[in-house]
Amino acid sequence: MTPLEPAVAIRSRPTPSWPRLLSSIRFDEVCALQGTPLIGVILSIGALTETNMLDAAIIVAGNVCLVSHVFLFNDWSGIDGDLNDPRRAARTFAAKGLSRTEVGYLAISLLAIGLLLFAMVGPTPFLIGLTVASLSALYSAPGLHLKGAPLFNSGLHISGGALHFLLGYSAFSAIDARGLLISLFFALVFTAGHFTHEARDHEGDAVNGIRTNAVAFGKTQGFIAGLVLFTAAYGLLVALAFFGLVPRVLTFAALLYPLHLLASWRALRAGLTFESLVNLQRCYRALCAIVGIVTVAATLASLWGS
Repeated sequence: MTPLEPAVAIRSRPTPSWPRLLSSIRFDEVCALQGTPLIGVILSIGALTETNMLDAAIIVAGNVCLVSHVFLFNDWSGIDGDLNDPRRAARTFAAKGLSRTEVGYLAISLLAIGLLLFAMVGPTPFLIGLTVASLSALYSAPGLHLKGAPLFNSGLHISGGALHFLLGYSAFSAIDARGLLISLFFALVFTAGHFTHEARDHEGDAVNGIRTNAVAFGKTQGFIAGLVLFTAAYGLLVALAFFGLVPRVLTFAALLYPLHLLASWRALRAGLTFESLVNLQRCYRALCAIVGIVTVAATLASLWGS
């Protein structure tokens, strides 16, 4: 099979059903990105009243729709390249017998529902949600496709990571200096993760002519850039905890950094293969999950105790 030949046969397209349409959503990735706005909600909610809890649930539901839209739109835009990538082809919506039109309508519907839910909470979450969707369009849309514009794509990731946290934070608080400083941590983590993601997908992106940072500057350089940003994120989190802007218990993040560094060293020693970088992603996602769980638990404990 040449690089330009489809890597998988596209199934015939029967009448779409909701289970088949929903199977096109990358729910594993969607779930992984629910923590950021939820932490924003928890750090700004102030009191666990029924009204606040309802608004928090609406924000989470809206974010599920928004992130699902982002991934669907990315898949819709890049389907031709994905079919040329043997690692992605079998998981595409085309391989499941779905057309671009069907997936496009689903993506638009999810965006509309998400924005409606954000508007129910307030104008600021609505505007932030709309901005996140606009950044997604700049990143993925045919004709724009800034995914293939080195450094500019990282600028979108920095902005998107910060706004994703502020989406939840703004539901219960004005966007203040504290919120902006905490959002910088999520911006760094989000951007660092994408550098690693680009290193992982270097071969497929190169075949499809997508000039990510890893393709433009080299896989190793992209990987190191991600590690530098992760290092900065750990340092910032410890500083935020030290000054009381997040729960002080999060100073323990300094103990997690060596684990991240060890996993990164193992990936580098393995030659930054696809499998080694997938293992690294699993590691740092687990470490981020620990940070998120501790943040939520410590904040809720203080709210219940007050």
